[in-house]
Amino acid sequence: MASIWFPSAAAKTRGDPHNGVIWQRRNAVTHGRCSCNRKFSPKGASFGSPTSLNSVVRATSPISLRQSRPMAVASGKAQVLEGREFPYMFRSEKGDLVKVVVVGAVGVNYSVHIEVLSVSHDELVLIYEMSRSDPPRSLVADIEKGIGAVIMPFGRNSSGRYTLDLDFDSAKAPFYLSFMLHLCSDSGVVASEIKTHRKTRFCVPVGLGPGYPAPLGASVSDDGMVNFSLFSRNAESVVLCLYEGKTQVPSLEIELDPYVNRTGDIWHVSMESIEDYVSYGYRCKGPVEKRGGFDMQHVLLDPYAKMVRNLLSVQGDTMTPTKCLGSLEMEPIFDWTGDVHPRLPTEKLVVYRLNVGQFTRDNSSGLPEDVAGTFVGVSEKVEHFKELGVNAILLEPIFPFDVKKGPYFPYHFFSVMDEYGQEHNAASAINSMKEMIKTLHSEGIEVLMEVVFTHSAEVGDVDSHEISLRGIDSSSYYVVDKNVGSGTNSLLKCNNHIVQQLIIDSLRHWVVEFHVDGFCFINSSSMARGQNGDHLSRPPLVEAIAFDPILSRTKIVADCWSPLDMSYMEIQFPHWKSWAEMNMRFCSDVRNFLRGEGLLSDLATRLCGSGDLFSSRGPSFSFNFVTKNFGLPLVDLVSFSTAELASELSWNCGDEGPTNNNTVLETRLKQIRNFLFVLFVSLGVPVLNMGDECGYSTGGSPLYDDRKPINWDSLGTGFSKQITKFIAYLVSLRIRRGDIFQSKHFLKVENIVWFGSNQSEPKWDDPTCKFLALALKSEKNFDMLNSNNGDLFICFNASNNLETVVLPELSEENVWLRLVDTSLAFPGFFSNSYDPNVQKAEGSSSYELKPHSCSLFEATMD
Repeated sequence: MASIWFPSAAAKTRGDPHNGVIWQRRNAVTHGRCSCNRKFSPKGASFGSPTSLNSVVRATSPISLRQSRPMAVASGKAQVLEGREFPYMFRSEKGDLVKVVVVGAVGVNYSVHIEVLSVSHDELVLIYEMSRSDPPRSLVADIEKGIGAVIMPFGRNSSGRYTLDLDFDSAKAPFYLSFMLHLCSDSGVVASEIKTHRKTRFCVPVGLGPGYPAPLGASVSDDGMVNFSLFSRNAESVVLCLYEGKTQVPSLEIELDPYVNRTGDIWHVSMESIEDYVSYGYRCKGPVEKRGGFDMQHVLLDPYAKMVRNLLSVQGDTMTPTKCLGSLEMEPIFDWTGDVHPRLPTEKLVVYRLNVGQFTRDNSSGLPEDVAGTFVGVSEKVEHFKELGVNAILLEPIFPFDVKKGPYFPYHFFSVMDEYGQEHNAASAINSMKEMIKTLHSEGIEVLMEVVFTHSAEVGDVDSHEISLRGIDSSSYYVVDKNVGSGTNSLLKCNNHIVQQLIIDSLRHWVVEFHVDGFCFINSSSMARGQNGDHLSRPPLVEAIAFDPILSRTKIVADCWSPLDMSYMEIQFPHWKSWAEMNMRFCSDVRNFLRGEGLLSDLATRLCGSGDLFSSRGPSFSFNFVTKNFGLPLVDLVSFSTAELASELSWNCGDEGPTNNNTVLETRLKQIRNFLFVLFVSLGVPVLNMGDECGYSTGGSPLYDDRKPINWDSLGTGFSKQITKFIAYLVSLRIRRGDIFQSKHFLKVENIVWFGSNQSEPKWDDPTCKFLALALKSEKNFDMLNSNNGDLFICFNASNNLETVVLPELSEENVWLRLVDTSLAFPGFFSNSYDPNVQKAEGSSSYELKPHSCSLFEATMD
């Protein structure tokens, strides 16, 4: 009788080392082909009390870097061949070679052939037991008590080698066969024991394969087995935990043997069938002195799981997540037929940033309850994107995140937040996101994702271990300083090779499986740091992304804003002409100028594509914005300016907060138009923020926590109608005058003429100067079909005074058409060149530009 140890779902017991699991002992009948009628006595034997199943693989089992397929099918039996064979070779402490071959498959009894290559002429017996975990028991103690272990004698074959064959019922699999060899006299008295050369018992898996180290995560290997693979350099032991249903107690725990189930720093095991299980996780044990954060009490989420299953417990009236496990359910099969990446040139992008949940969660969205706040909700609003004219959507992070801290604190990088699916589960979220991307692609709209890889949601508290990379291998994944409470415990070692691999693998997953078109990397300045915090001129991660054969074909954008302290660390970002950047200087310089405090030189630099930052790349690498996911939205930017908001560079236009003062309201409206105007007539990629087109407000709070779902009823207001139409007009203007506004290269110096007040030379560094104008000469050979592409003249007045502008001279057959004047009433403040009512003016004509307004003129034939 051999003992197999199963975890029971019985009540928890105090002091139990297995997270409160009571261990039941069930006897399983095993049969060996060799019978033993002789009574053996363990006289003289000294087995000790082994504390682990550490067997030594000499010339190893068939472990190789064999490519496996991702988990396309999880539940159900794998298609396997009968007679699958797993050979193992050990070396004993006496120098003997011990060969073990396990043969069998699902539904077929397992046969274990053991062969000892020894020169000894003594009798040899085998003492074995079956187990699934690490029972701290002695084999000899079990024999003396008549329980657990089984004694079997070896025979000799024609070559004189010791051989033994054992048969096991496949219904008892999976388990580990743990054994020792013993020499004995003719009288049957055990003379001495034989262990491995590491003085441990021999151990081989039955019903399990040793597995493969690649790929990480759960996958179906080429031989049809389900493979589990986990990185942990410092773990001393790893236990694979499998769950049935929604129970929070593992139904099966398999302890991985470090000499059979480990290759380098990768722990791996394979199973022929997982049909009884729906989720999985790992227990990891390691040295406390290495600050590994190991805790065998917690079952940890696989970092590479493609679907996450949440187990919930009830606390009072609220449902609180207590565990996150990798799901073994069937992944949804999605039909990508007909999907084509738009592959838009970067310089032609108009980007709209949104939060999936907040975009349509409000009842005013008019969507059903199961659609509001989901990926399907985004798809339902595609007409809104088309009305604005945007051709790229930038999603705020959609990874599973800490709901208390928000989406910029993720705890997993390969799965989707369940709440963004219609049914609020992993399968629904995956399918909904893919359907959204396919829908947007069909409309020529690209999908970009904000991603956070520099830190996680975890801060080292006890409750976070269940979803923590820290519990798997803290010192490999995290920057760990001497002060646990310093707040740096959640920082990931981005340029450590294993973290780099995790990030690259995650990005490829989203491109290959979800057809994502690009990424914006939040807190990207930290990606360029070494483990000591020093700036790296060639950070391995940043360089690897730039030259990756898959990722290099996507849009990759650096954003140096840090959600950890709401700061913006500007660095000279290494780019290899592949990385674009969110241009924070554009934001600050435009805000400063329009509130009357900036320098003309700063505005001119931003208008021309920020050559101080992107001279070696081109203006299309500058992603320009005036509002974004943090700080004040556009309406609040012109309505609030208290001392606490000094860093926002805002201006309330005369009154703080809501007001009925018409003069203040008129100025605010002009300022909103000015911000949008400058954004779209500047070289680079314009980035709009969700809700700015409909007057979205946080009441003057710059905190991300105070953001709320947008009110779609606001789109029906007069304000929203004119702003939406103005944005659409500016988009069409950029397209029509792509020779200037969508230029891939910087404009030629000789094609730009600058003007200050009264047609004088601009006083670039005089902070009292608040007027700037420029004439842009068109490239006549840009597009012969566009005969209307004449010169442009653009004016900016940030002062409180009226500015009289003299329009540049033109040839006799040309006149100036006023296309934009942000001071005029709607709808006359913008016009198309073909509008018969558009104002015309000859060269050298005077034009009065009102305070806090901008204008644009285009030359055309009269």
